[in-house]
Amino acid sequence: MSWVKPSCWNTSLLMVVLPLFLLSPLFSFRLVRCDADHFGSAFKIMEEFSGYPVGEPDALLSLSVGTDDLLKQIDELAAFSDTPAPSVTRVIYTDKDVAARRYVKNLMKGAGLSVREDAVGNIFGRWVGSEPDLPAVATGSHMDAIPYSGKYDGVVGVLGAIEAINVLRRYGFKPKRSLEIVLFTSEEPTRFGISCLGSRLLAGSEELLKSLKSTVDAQNISFLDAARYAGYAQDQDDISSVVLKKGTYASFVELHIEQGPILEEEGTSIGIVTAIAAPASIKVDFEGGGGHAGAVLMPNRNDAGLAAAELALAVEKHVLESGSIDTVGTVGILDLHPGAINSIPSKAHLEIDTRDIDEGRRNEVIKKIHQSAFRIANNRGVKLSEFKIVNQDPPALSDESIIRAMEIASTELNLSRKLMISRAYHDSLFMARISPMGMIFIPCYKGYSHKPEEYSSMEDIANGVKVLALTLVKLSLT
Repeated sequence: MSWVKPSCWNTSLLMVVLPLFLLSPLFSFRLVRCDADHFGSAFKIMEEFSGYPVGEPDALLSLSVGTDDLLKQIDELAAFSDTPAPSVTRVIYTDKDVAARRYVKNLMKGAGLSVREDAVGNIFGRWVGSEPDLPAVATGSHMDAIPYSGKYDGVVGVLGAIEAINVLRRYGFKPKRSLEIVLFTSEEPTRFGISCLGSRLLAGSEELLKSLKSTVDAQNISFLDAARYAGYAQDQDDISSVVLKKGTYASFVELHIEQGPILEEEGTSIGIVTAIAAPASIKVDFEGGGGHAGAVLMPNRNDAGLAAAELALAVEKHVLESGSIDTVGTVGILDLHPGAINSIPSKAHLEIDTRDIDEGRRNEVIKKIHQSAFRIANNRGVKLSEFKIVNQDPPALSDESIIRAMEIASTELNLSRKLMISRAYHDSLFMARISPMGMIFIPCYKGYSHKPEEYSSMEDIANGVKVLALTLVKLSLT
């Protein structure tokens, strides 16, 4: 075994890996080879490149997450809800949403972050690094909640990010790149039917910027009026200012509950997301003849409801024929008109969600669904009055360097990990258009999400916070 000489040490590599080495619970004074998985050096070099108080090694033996405070914050934030506990309902720009925003901003300020908001209410909390002109490293998630959902979806990635900053401050870390937490506006499509509204705008969606000027909710309240009620979008043209240039961030990492059962079932502590599947949403309308349920004989019917039912089964068929378990399809809405038990449906409306991490494969499924809709309409003597693809976002791949940083962090913390894809939508999907992206999953009880039974243990949340903290260390110093 030949050990490297000081002359072969790579300064930039030391800046990346030494903080991870120093924060490891396995910290010890070691010499290593250049091709080994662990790195070490003398105390002088450690102090020079890490920014840690190396003279006090006892403080670096383990990371300590303030679990009591974090649990209290999760419960307190859940109280900003329009439905009673244990459910959470928090919809964009409502009074509860505004109060919750105020609560999170105060937590950010308490963590020593400088706080700003943009014209649609995306909230940014920044820890200025030693080289503030470099693109920052960002993390964060959302806190809006669909009606009668749980208190962990999105929230873990916001409050957990604030606690990760607190952890690093307690251990004397000094970031090179600034670290920034982003609280995204309206990841859920509850009020205006637009998912990931805040992150879509940050990523520069021109189509969304235009449509928001005329978008209204179910009560015919415009997006702009709702935003102004909450204290945003004071100038109608101001929402264009939220767009971030590509490269604004050096990297983005989101901590999130899995919203699936895999990690819990396998007993794995950390999920490292390699790709995010993106949905395409489809709206379909059939128009038939209608009539009295008793008077119109079966051979004479043009039943729009049966056409819709047949298309729903066709969606399942085409998805299963894709050849990949990563292809999924859901008919989430099926409305019949006039909606009476003794009336043949004269109109049927479907809304279909199809997802895959392979965009071409997903789009082929959409094509087949469209062909089936035409065939069914012709065979049943009904009219296909609309087949509209509402959105068709491309999937996103996690950046290899961020995946590696998360793997190293998990290893240093002795946490089991699994590479996996995310089949759920996340703001990270759109942040990938601005910067390299990665996601950290933690287990959740039975995979439950979007319901009051949603739950992650404080142990699992603390593990996620630790992995996030160490990942931010590495990314900040590159």
